[in-house]
Amino acid sequence: AAARAGFQSVELVGEYASWPDSRIAEVKRLCRSFGLGMDMLLATPDWDKRPVSMADPAQRQNFLDDVNTAIRYARELEMSQILLLSGNAIPGRTYEEQFASVCEGARRAGDLAAQAGLIMALEPLNSLVDRKKFFLNSCVEGLRLIRQVDHPHVKLLFDVYHEQVQAGNTIRTLIEAAPWVTTFHVADNPGRHEPGTGEINYSNVYKAMRQTGFKGHVAMEYFPAGEQVASLTKALNAFHAAVNV
Repeated sequence: AAARAGFQSVELVGEYASWPDSRIAEVKRLCRSFGLGMDMLLATPDWDKRPVSMADPAQRQNFLDDVNTAIRYARELEMSQILLLSGNAIPGRTYEEQFASVCEGARRAGDLAAQAGLIMALEPLNSLVDRKKFFLNSCVEGLRLIRQVDHPHVKLLFDVYHEQVQAGNTIRTLIEAAPWVTTFHVADNPGRHEPGTGEINYSNVYKAMRQTGFKGHVAMEYFPAGEQVASLTKALNAFHAAVNV
């Protein structure tokens, strides 16, 4: 569907962790046959069942073990980025204690990424609708964290949907954060469907991205309200129209 709609690459979540070597080779072959690259995978593939939290120093080794495993798969799949999630907040710890723990985990992951020639992309997720217990829940705080970590291999993944749900003021935050962003994720709100189905003015969002000179990835991460290929094609065409590409 992605290739038919005109996209250049795809992301993975946690599918890769259950793949034998033969499946990895098959996926690489299929992507090449359709002219698709693979860009990113999630560091903790079974996060919903085993929610490792970067906010808890006691879980640091589990987190780093996941990162090392993800690096191995990213190399095999010829990917350039690994997605990091802060995980849930830890009861009984102050916000700043947890913030410092996420910073330390991100730095350690960044060092591993540097050795592998990869980028770690840290994504905040909203805690109002989708992830009620999630710690790093806005790109405002995500940007503060990335600046504090100050590591060339640790960047921000800015999900426009999550930021709109959690904090609003999305374009202003996007413009400020853009120099530290490696990827933008796109979905409308409410419903997390394709752009144009909700309240977010994506034409202006895309223009703001272009205004910043952003050169990274823009990924459509939504649930299509209609037929998949038609939806993706329309979304990609709207992006191109807004940025005049």
